[in-house]
Amino acid sequence: MTSYGDLTPVNIVTGFLGSGKTTLLQRLLRSPQLSDALVLVNEFGEVGLDHHLLQGVAESTLLLENGCLCCAVRGDLQKALREQLSRRTRGEVPHFRRVVIETSGLADPAPIAYTLLSEAVLRHHFRLSGIITTVDVVNGASQIGSFPEAAKQIAMADRLVLTKTDLADGQVPSALRAQLRALNVSAQIVASSAIGDDFHRLLTDDIYDVEGKFREASRWTEGEAGGHGHGAHDHTAAVQSFVVTFDRPLDWTAFGVWATMLLHRHGADVLRLKGLLNVAGVPTPVLINGVQHIVHPPSHLEEWPDADRRSRLVFIVRALQRTRIERSLVVFNDLVNAPAASVRPRASGDAVTARQDHVAGSGFPLARE
Repeated sequence: MTSYGDLTPVNIVTGFLGSGKTTLLQRLLRSPQLSDALVLVNEFGEVGLDHHLLQGVAESTLLLENGCLCCAVRGDLQKALREQLSRRTRGEVPHFRRVVIETSGLADPAPIAYTLLSEAVLRHHFRLSGIITTVDVVNGASQIGSFPEAAKQIAMADRLVLTKTDLADGQVPSALRAQLRALNVSAQIVASSAIGDDFHRLLTDDIYDVEGKFREASRWTEGEAGGHGHGAHDHTAAVQSFVVTFDRPLDWTAFGVWATMLLHRHGADVLRLKGLLNVAGVPTPVLINGVQHIVHPPSHLEEWPDADRRSRLVFIVRALQRTRIERSLVVFNDLVNAPAASVRPRASGDAVTARQDHVAGSGFPLARE
């Protein structure tokens, strides 16, 4: 069976209207490390133009004809990827080792990610590598406040690339940076003008890349400084981002059951879930990465990125309270590791069910009502 890390990586490049997605992609695709990428372009409207702009730097560039991004599973994306996979197998197209999807400016990246992770054929050949969102520093703050699409594109990103900094005297307004961190505490924020010579890493670094996984895990810990507090946005903003830490090692089985129940009940509102976990009995950290209802297979680091050995979970959620998420995992981990006699079972003698009842009583509903 093919290792998950060996599947063809897929990057999603998104960002609100006019934020510079195509300009960024033109620059990225000039990198020799990305010369074998297949580019799929989706545009909203009857006539697509962006794919013509990219064909000069990426020979394998296709236009997705359907500009509608409201479907839960993207039929046009499935068709395009299946066709290109078959043509690659038959040697009819240049052998691509990566797929880059440029969305329209009104896109919700969630259906695209969900399609990659859930469709039976695609998930055995492709994997989601990362989501890059471009943010216009001149208009970004107002777009976040006015358009839910802009906020969600930012919330789901692994990288936030700030564009048009030359029009803002090279400065990123502090209000915009605060908005970005409130929506996404773990994403790397980089100005397009300061990407540097290794800009291909914007696409290639992820937790399944042998060379990039350590850098990626380190970035998660770098951005968490602002995510520990219980600011006003914890209870008022529809979309919010925060980091939950645990001093004690986590029981892997308990965490797996808890995460499954959480995503079953609230998956549509858990936009991203990332974790650097200290798992009991495992000497090095376990990395997890999820998008809404689906969590990727875990990945392992050979060493910890810093001296901190606590488990760190990054949540980007919509209308969910941090305290309830944190409390439920603490209670569940404690109960699974507690002696059986300390948990009073039901009359049926089902201790697991009794433990689930205790978790539900902790203030966080984990089952569908």
